[in-house]
Amino acid sequence: MSTFKENDDNLIDKLDYREEEEAINRDSKNEATSSFLESSEGIEACESFDDMGLSDDLLRGVYSYGFVKPSHIQQRAIKPLISGVDLIAQAQSGTGKTGTFSIGSLQRVDPNINKPQILVIVPTRELALQVTNVYKAIGEFLNLNIHTSIGGTRPQEEDRILRRGVHIVIGTPGRLYDILNRGVLDSSEIKTCILDEADEMLSSGFSEDIREIINLLPGKMQIALFSATMPEEALYITKKFMNEPKKIFVKRDELTLEGILQYYVDVGHSDYKFETICDLYDALNISQSVIFCSTIRRVEYLAEEMKKKDFTVSAIHGKMTQDERRNIMSQFRTGQIRFLIATDLVARGIDVQGVSIVVNYDLPNDREDYIHRIGRAGRFGRKGLAISLITERDANDLSELERFYNTQIEQLPANISSLI
Repeated sequence: MSTFKENDDNLIDKLDYREEEEAINRDSKNEATSSFLESSEGIEACESFDDMGLSDDLLRGVYSYGFVKPSHIQQRAIKPLISGVDLIAQAQSGTGKTGTFSIGSLQRVDPNINKPQILVIVPTRELALQVTNVYKAIGEFLNLNIHTSIGGTRPQEEDRILRRGVHIVIGTPGRLYDILNRGVLDSSEIKTCILDEADEMLSSGFSEDIREIINLLPGKMQIALFSATMPEEALYITKKFMNEPKKIFVKRDELTLEGILQYYVDVGHSDYKFETICDLYDALNISQSVIFCSTIRRVEYLAEEMKKKDFTVSAIHGKMTQDERRNIMSQFRTGQIRFLIATDLVARGIDVQGVSIVVNYDLPNDREDYIHRIGRAGRFGRKGLAISLITERDANDLSELERFYNTQIEQLPANISSLI
């Protein structure tokens, strides 16, 4: 029997589904979602940003950001976004997903209308800040006001910013619902609502928040969903609020990233994990790495023990304050921290260029989180390495991951220094 279970430390507090959803017949649910399993016809690839109909100032921002040739998802999803159709897009971590919806939605903004026109909903504060940075960088020459709405900021200050006028709002569900419900955020001009990490938003307790937010938005608004994985239960819920969406999917066996080598180390017993990870980092010449643990207690323990061994390490998890987490991520991005130890809180929120290796100190409790974790290495086509430390108890779960993603995770070879 699988030991995969919901992780109590994962993201923020979960809300239960309503009783009516628990009562849905699973057979009819599967029938309703079967149409989602393949991409829509008529989705054409546009192999150059120059051919996408982008404004000169937006195109300047795209190239200034460092994009040269559109990735697979960018080739197929940017133009449908610009056209205003509803869209469900599945794209592997590290393939330019954020750039895709940033470019597509920025093209839709009218800078002369000083009201929110794009709303981006993400599951965590860290991801909200990261997405904001991408929007600001790509939209640098568009003269737009972009606002991040997350917990931990003073409501009075945020109210003043919104009343002065912004064009794009990026935030977490709880805070966005609050400013919409209080009427502080004027939704009358919103053209596009984007759900990033849509699987997390629609498959967990966020789903009720999302529906309440959408109920407060214009009925004819475009809705776009982006994620690396799209479970059937999440797709079923989209039928309640999306209008004949275009779909771009990848098969499950194509989800594991080509540029990431996946290995495991059989440590026998969990007591030997710490010694093993120290040996690994002694043998590998790496700039930065992320280590994922299943609990906050394990994160804190591992951070303290690695500090005793003089590793430049820091920990991050959901019980830290927003300022603490922001400072740690800032230090990690600037290279002051080489090793970041984290719960799955940040599995979807780390986009650091220098990360070349991810270590699963514990296997994820949720299979869907595996792809998000290993996607932290090898961003946008760069070579990366993912190593999972397993015990005898983990053997079945490792096999289940291989079956689920139709991939093979091999034992780490002796010549590990040559892998990266």
